[in-house]
Amino acid sequence: MRTWGPLTAVCLSTFMLLLDVTIAVVALPDMAGSLHASLSDLQWVMDTYALALAALLLGTGAAADIVGRRRVHVVGVVVFATASLLCGLASGPGMLIASRCLQGLGGAAMLATTLPLLGSVYQGKRRSVALGVWGAVSGAAAAVGPVLGGVLTDGPGWRWIFYVNLPVSVVAVWLTLKVVPESHGSRDRRIDWAGTVTFAAFAGGLTYGAVRAGERGWGETGTLVAFAAAAAALVCFVAVEQRGTDPLLDPRLFLNPRFSVVMLGALAFSAGAFGLMAYDSIWMQSMLGLSPVRGGLVFLWMSLSAFVVAAVGGRLLHGVPARITVGGGLLLVGSGQFCMTVLDTGSTASVLAPGLVLVGVGTGLVAPGIAGAALAAVPPERAGMAGGAVNTFRQLGLALGIAVYGTVLTSRMQDTLPHDAAHALAGGAAGALRGAFSDHALRAAFASGLNTAAVVAGLTATAAGALVVALVRPVRASRAGVTESSAPALTEEATAPRGRGR
Repeated sequence: MRTWGPLTAVCLSTFMLLLDVTIAVVALPDMAGSLHASLSDLQWVMDTYALALAALLLGTGAAADIVGRRRVHVVGVVVFATASLLCGLASGPGMLIASRCLQGLGGAAMLATTLPLLGSVYQGKRRSVALGVWGAVSGAAAAVGPVLGGVLTDGPGWRWIFYVNLPVSVVAVWLTLKVVPESHGSRDRRIDWAGTVTFAAFAGGLTYGAVRAGERGWGETGTLVAFAAAAAALVCFVAVEQRGTDPLLDPRLFLNPRFSVVMLGALAFSAGAFGLMAYDSIWMQSMLGLSPVRGGLVFLWMSLSAFVVAAVGGRLLHGVPARITVGGGLLLVGSGQFCMTVLDTGSTASVLAPGLVLVGVGTGLVAPGIAGAALAAVPPERAGMAGGAVNTFRQLGLALGIAVYGTVLTSRMQDTLPHDAAHALAGGAAGALRGAFSDHALRAAFASGLNTAAVVAGLTATAAGALVVALVRPVRASRAGVTESSAPALTEEATAPRGRGR
């Protein structure tokens, strides 16, 4: 228990927080029907969780270094469990969205402390084994999420995708307090609250603007105000970080083209690979009549491909430059999305399989290597900051992808359907529309919208992949003293953000 108990405790928490990124995907149509939720409500159900993770990850990591990583981790699990209970009890979309935001707060505290805790407990060969197990659990969470979500939604109901976290949280808290020792980072640094608030305002404003654009249009006053507020928050964030003694993210790092491109790759990766999953799920259930379980099983093409490639590639691709693994993986993600642009009124779910396999293979290449690419681009005292930035940009990319692709989807649908009908259809309300529109018209509109959104997703990943291939040159040993492929051995640094004192 003392040897592998800490790993078990950390893996339980990791499994929960990553599971909740994808488990809700197949439950969205049932949520919409039960809570009378609109398309924008469903977008925020997914986005608020990812946004809270992105906005608070760096800040909670810094706080954990000061007050104690185990303490912050346990608090995070308790907050996550409380929020999960509130999600399950939600009586309307507003309560569910607010509870998902609280879940993201707890998840940020968990994710920011997970690998630093492992790094403080295990050394040498045991550390490599522990990180390998942690990586396998992370991959398993992504693979199991849609299927488990489908089983629970088909069985006891969608609320149980949140209730299932409660017993796991109790075990995780008990085990963490029993076997995980407390650890700290640099305790003489300050928490950058101003940076945390301004970055959260930027990410939230940008995502809100993209969601609102789908409802009201890109030129609508509220949309423009949201984008302007996001721009102002970004300016404030840069100013605060330049003057701060312990910044969350030093803006000067972006003067390095290599680092900037890697961050762009992290953003595009999550957007391109995962941003369309929610809409694919709604299409399969509302248009094809698939059950949540069968819809979740379709995503196994992607999840299992990613899991296998990451597991095998970790051994075979060690030492291969990031421009090949990360850049090539992004190009495969883009190709997979392009393969899914062939939907028509007669398409079945099987038409998605080739594209999902390609996206999965690309994911298996990008996910393990992108942190190493970021670490190789910065000096050693910025290694933790760079690794934390990768996680932050990945979550922000997911939130933006869901928002932007939803807007593209509904905009394309409006070529053949009225505005309100297009939004209702994208939100899973096909049954209510069949009296006013033929099934053929609804299928054609949804297929056209998904095809267009997949093109945008494919272009996003492809453009980022081309930039990575062109600008991230091979580096065998960087100033940080690591190779690009050595991320697994350093990920405990990557999720423990540091400032100047690092």
